Amino acid sequence: MKKAILATKVGMTQVFNEDGSLTPVTVLQAGPCVVTQVKTLDKDGYAAVQVGFTDKREKLVSKPQKGMFDKAGVAYKRYIREFRFEDADKYEVKQEIKADIFAEGDKVDACGISKGKGYQGAIRRHGQHRGPMAHGSKYHRHAGSNGTSSDPSRVYPGKKMSGRMGGNQVTVQNLEVVRVDPEKNLILVKGAVPGPKKALVTLKETTRANK
Repeated sequence: MKKAILATKVGMTQVFNEDGSLTPVTVLQAGPCVVTQVKTLDKDGYAAVQVGFTDKREKLVSKPQKGMFDKAGVAYKRYIREFRFEDADKYEVKQEIKADIFAEGDKVDACGISKGKGYQGAIRRHGQHRGPMAHGSKYHRHAGSNGTSSDPSRVYPGKKMSGRMGGNQVTVQNLEVVRVDPEKNLILVKGAVPGPKKALVTLKETTRANK
């Protein structure tokens, strides 16, 4: 991996291309991310770059994290992630990673936490069909039979039933970068990105560009 950055989701909009076609895009506030630590193969057993994103009040920082930030000499950050860059040794502590790490036309993978939808039934959660809506049916939106009879007298694991929906880590692969605004640290990605507004999104160089 050569490119990656942390971003927050601003929202969705649309842009017009030179030929007049319309493209739906998700606006991401990407970085700037500050390098808080550079891990090496000799010292840590693997090469990686640790970055921090979004400032955080000192009151909310734990003592171990406070010591790490003070040692690096950077401001306290809310989010900390590691990226295993191929050229990790070229990065230095306090170095900033900005939106211009990506360019128009790049393919990226967007990873985030999907919107939480609470407790949902089997129809919405798994796309199951409903029963007849006539008054005499008495079977409308139930999940149907859950198990078998006396053998084995239990519900099999993995049965699609009602339950909590959303709030899971989701990765959308092979999205196209439509525009990059280095001055405002904005990246416009074609299509939808997981999560609600202000949610944390990790943008990485895609692993499916040639597939």
